[in-house]
Amino acid sequence: QLVESGGGLVQAGDSLRLSCLFSGRAFYSYAIGWFRQPPGKEREFVSVISRSGDNIHYADSVKCRFTVSRDNAKNTAYLQMNSLNAEDTAVYYCAAGPAGGGRKELYTYWGQGTQVTVSS
Repeated sequence: QLVESGGGLVQAGDSLRLSCLFSGRAFYSYAIGWFRQPPGKEREFVSVISRSGDNIHYADSVKCRFTVSRDNAKNTAYLQMNSLNAEDTAVYYCAAGPAGGGRKELYTYWGQGTQVTVSS
């Protein structure tokens, strides 16, 4: 249902834009969350965007550096990541749920993840 793309190996200070393509029906009826799992750590919340895109939240660690958006006409959500640093190295996942939020349990569908590696 969800496929992430756009990950890669970058240097500290660089930018990346991740995409999350939803292949099911009624993309507009799902909030989209972004999570990440650093090496050896638990999966953590990064950002969430509401169904219409008018309600957005970020983890403190990415606030002012990351920007989430969505295009319901293209069934796609995006995560623009600027000023990347080594602590942003992780597998990034997008997820779809009826209401969204910061907890993994709120999401019904998950992508397979895309690796982001930031070299310092």
